[in-house]
This record gives sequence, structure tokens and C-alpha cells, in this order.
Amino acid sequence: MKRNNIYITILFIAVAFSSCKIGKSYVRPDLHLPDSLAAHQDTLSFGDEAWWEVYTDTTLRSLIAKTLDHNKDLLIAAARVKEMAAQKRISTANLLPDIKGTVTGERELENHGGDAFKRSDTFEAQLLFSWELDLWGNLRWVRSASVADYLQSIEAQRALRMTIVAEVAQAYYELVALDTELDIVKQTLKAREEGMRLARIRFEGGLTSETSYRQSQVELARTATLVPDLERKISLKENDIAFLAGEYPNKIARGQMLHEFNFPNELPVGLPSTLLERRPDIRQAEQKLIAANARVGVAYTNMFPRISLTGRVGSESTSLSDLVKSPYAIMEGALLTPILGWGKNKAALKAKKAAYEAEVHSYEKSVLTAFKETRNAIVNFNKIKEVRDLRAKLERSSKSYVDLAQLQYINGVTNYLDVLDAQRSYFDAQIGLSNAVRDELIAVVQVYKALGGGWQVSK
Repeated sequence: MKRNNIYITILFIAVAFSSCKIGKSYVRPDLHLPDSLAAHQDTLSFGDEAWWEVYTDTTLRSLIAKTLDHNKDLLIAAARVKEMAAQKRISTANLLPDIKGTVTGERELENHGGDAFKRSDTFEAQLLFSWELDLWGNLRWVRSASVADYLQSIEAQRALRMTIVAEVAQAYYELVALDTELDIVKQTLKAREEGMRLARIRFEGGLTSETSYRQSQVELARTATLVPDLERKISLKENDIAFLAGEYPNKIARGQMLHEFNFPNELPVGLPSTLLERRPDIRQAEQKLIAANARVGVAYTNMFPRISLTGRVGSESTSLSDLVKSPYAIMEGALLTPILGWGKNKAALKAKKAAYEAEVHSYEKSVLTAFKETRNAIVNFNKIKEVRDLRAKLERSSKSYVDLAQLQYINGVTNYLDVLDAQRSYFDAQIGLSNAVRDELIAVVQVYKALGGGWQVSK
């Protein structure tokens, strides 16, 4: 009975000491955030919307969903999350006693002098346990670091999803814009062919000089060279999208035409403080900082003594039938304390503190980068929207100009060079408007990504 009381007392002391955890708890650095992200403050944020609500084109939705399922980088990140989950489970198990069991049977044969044959049997069953008492919180700091590593892997996966969604959407818009540009070139090519036909008729009829006819041939040839170059760019862009989707190069389906996409008039950006919680790359950086702080705690507690308990409970007998009648129990305690490490533990602590300091600056840099990206994306969206409106006006004016120039040329009021000048201006205006529409779509993508949107799991 007294022996049981001793065991209970030892366990009580172990649990009491295990409740102690020394070291500095993590505190988020003071970031001195700006008052607002944009001129018009709003509690709502465009980044809170799910990606399938932002990208309404059904073809683009399907492409993003397929990419999120098969992109190789995302599959690698998912495997990394599983690895970190297992490591977290290991660090949690290290806080608890390690219990094992063994059952052995031994037969010993002896024959001294050749006429003293002897056989002896021994049977033993043991329950072994070992437990390192977490006196100063060393194992709990290790577990805290492991949990932060696990959460960091989750945020890294989310940040990658956010980036992949943006990359697919941008590549898709660029592909559709290339289709539109190719269509403009082909329409212009037909106009050039018609212009050359009219120039030839007028030249052969003596109404114009040969110069106008030869100039029309030059313009036709110059325009024709744009077709294979655009077809090359389209094929390369399709290959890029297929690679993102984890597929071999193939034909990418298209949905809406470039001019059919909807443009939001304004994008709510939310409050500065919410950006820290919404962007997974910032959360990832903070988890790295939390892990670094926990490793400082590990290094600090490594400088203190450690106590481990080991024990065995079992039965041993020379007869298998008497095994359960011969119990025994042994408990041992060991104290391991650093005495002379030649400054190794202190150096390790300094190294972890320096690593933590570096992670503080890395976290602050991540926050600065996020705010810079957000501000740039907002400025781009607002200014590109203005550019698109102006280029739309320019395109309409150029269309009126080319119609008038062609009519005057047919009636002999102007020469063909005036028509060519008008056609060039109209062609440039069409390409400019197409690029402006593409840039505005991409600006929406960048604002959505900068605000932390796109990592949500599909419904």
C-alpha cells in the first residue's frame, strides 16, 4: 500500500511540474497599418466573394475548377499538408507516456562435462512505459512549432490556390483577347484586299497613279504577316493554360467574346485590418513567425534539466502455467542536466532568437508587399477603366473617319494614301480598345487576388 502511495505521489508531482511552461508567448508585431486601402472606405470587400461568383463565364469556371483539381503544384502542396499533419500528431504523442508490451519465452540447454544435461525454461510478459516529464514546457514548445508548421502548410496551399485562380483567369482573358485581335486582323486583311482591288481598278482605269496601287499591296502584305504571329501566340497561350491544368498541350475551349464580359463600376476593398486576416500569404508568414517564436522556447528550455520516468510491470516464471502468479513492477527516474556544454546551448538560443528576428522582418515585409500590391491593383483598375472609356471613344471616331475617307476616295475627292492613313488609325484604335478591355479584365483579377480572394474551396 505504501509503495502505491509513492507511485501516486510521483505521478502527481510530474503532472504538477508539467503544467509549467517558460518562455515568451507569441505577440503579433505592431504593424502601424494605414487608415484605409482606398479613397472610399467600405467595410465590405470584393475579396470576400468566392471565385465562382467573380468569374461568371461558365467556360472559365470549368477551367478553374479543373485546374484546382489537377494542377501539379497544388497536388504537391496538398501532400505537404498531409505531411505536416502527421508531424503534428507525432509532436502531440511525445507529450504522453510511451507504452509497449513484450512477451518472451526462453529455453536454455546445458551439459557440463557431458553427463549433466540440464534444460531450463523462462517465460516473461512485460508492459514497458517511458515518459519524459515536460517540466519547463520543452515538448509543448515543440508541439506549438509543429502546429504552426501545419497551419503554415495550409495557408501556403490556400495562397497557391489564390495565385492559380488568378493565373488561370488572366491567361484565359489574354487568350480571348488574342482571339479578338486575330479576328480584327482578319477583318482588316479583308478590307486591305478590297482596297487593293479598288486601287488596281482605278490604276488600270487611269484614275490614280501606280503608287497608290503598290502602296495597297504593301499594306496587304504587312497585315498578312500579323496572322501567323498571332496564331503562334494563341497556341503558346493554350499550352500555358493546359500546363496549369496539369494536362498535355491541347485546344482550350472559349466561352464569351472579349466584349461580352461584364465590368464592375467599382470594387469595394474593405478595411486595412481585414486584409491581414483575408490574405493567406500573410497568414502563412505569421504562422512562420509563430513557429520561430516556439523554437526560441525550445532552445531556451533545452538549458534546463530534464526528468524521464521508465517502468516495467510484468510476470516472470519458469513455468508457463505459473506466469500470472509471479508479478513484478519496477519504476525508475533519471535526471539529465547540462553541466558543461561549452556555450552550445546559449549559442543555439541566440541563433533561434536571430531566426525569430528575421521572421519578424519577413512578416512585416509580407504585410508591406500585400498593401503595395493592393494599392497598385486599385490604382490600375481605376486608371485602366478611364483608358478603356477613352479608347472606346477613339475607336468610334476612327470608324467614322475611315468610313468617310473610303466614301471620299470612291468619289475621287481624296487619294488612296488618305484612306490608308484612316485605315491604319482605325486598326490601331481597334487593337487599342481590345487591349484596354483585356487590361481591365486583368485589373479586376489583380484586385481580387490582392484583396485575398480566390482560395475558397469550390461549392
